[in-house]
Order: sequence, then structure tokens, then C-alpha cells
Amino acid sequence: MSAHTGGPHEGQRDQSTCRVLRLLQSQMNDACTFWGYDISPQAMQMCKERGNERLHFKLADIRQEDIFFDLILMLDVVEHLENYFSFLRDIKPKSHYKLFHIPLEVSVQGVLRGKIFLRNRDLHGHLHYFTKETALRTLEDIGYEVLDYSYLPENEMPAELIETNLIKLPRKWFFALNRDWAVRLLGGFRLLVLAK
Repeated sequence: MSAHTGGPHEGQRDQSTCRVLRLLQSQMNDACTFWGYDISPQAMQMCKERGNERLHFKLADIRQEDIFFDLILMLDVVEHLENYFSFLRDIKPKSHYKLFHIPLEVSVQGVLRGKIFLRNRDLHGHLHYFTKETALRTLEDIGYEVLDYSYLPENEMPAELIETNLIKLPRKWFFALNRDWAVRLLGGFRLLVLAK
């Protein structure tokens, strides 16, 4: 089995990519190899130090590579791409399966706070914002078959803003009652999507 992660990363996301690959590597049998692609020299510099005989990193645009994987991990990538439609079309033939991790930033609470979208653009480089429905529909419109999806709450992650910390407990309670409504009203979730 081979796996791939890739996309534009900066700062902590660089380290996250490396950690994810190392975690996967520790959980899989010895026949598995892992490749991480990125177009950022800074990301590759960080990750290459962690490489070994089963964990490889390459400074390249995966769309230009003549490769095929069992699984491609797209962790926090789509929201950063100027033209994510063409990118998603281009990587579709590169693997059997794709696992997407997409922040769901459009919520009633987010719209009322107003500045959260610009903050995420400035701090994290997010160019696009999704709901569960727009994320899944985008993948389907491009020709992906969505096999499964689930929400990932961000309430365990440390937060800088007081407003974010104050809403953690209501998010958790509301999510236990009705997941879709909690995500739409309060935000603070990501979508994990398995597609082929």
C-alpha cells in the first residue's frame, strides 16, 4: 500500500503533515510506503529530516508526477487552492481512494461574528469556505463517489480567541443532540470524507 499527502502548507501544517505520515507509518505493516508531496520548499525541509526507508518526501507538484497510489490524503488543502476544481480533477486519477479533511467554516455563528472569515484568510490562507453540503457537492460535481464522511469537532484543540473558548461546551452539547444543526449553527467542525 502507498499513501500520499500533499498540498500547500505553512508553519504548523508542515509539522502536521509529517506527524500524520509518521503516525500512519507506525500503524501500518512493513509493506506500506508513504510519500508526502508539497510545492513548498519550507515544508519539504521540515519533513525530509523525518524521512526513512518507508517514509519519503518530494518537492514536486503531484499533478505533474507519473504516479499512482492506493490512497491520497488531502488534509487541509482544498481551502487554500485558488482553483480547487481543476486541482481535484487533476489528482482524481492518481489514486483509488482520497481522504479529504475540510474545515467547515460557514455557520450562523461565523456569519454573525463577521470577521472570522477574514481572520482565517489572514492567519491560515483560507481562500474558500465550505459547509458540509457544498464540500460534498463539489466532490460529486467533479466526479468523485463519496463513500463515507464524518464530522470532526475542533473543541479539543487549543484556541486563541475568548469567543472560541466560550462556545466549546455549547458546541459539544448541541452536537450530541443534533450533529448537522450544531455544525450549521455553531461551527467549529471539520469534515472527513472518503471518496473514490
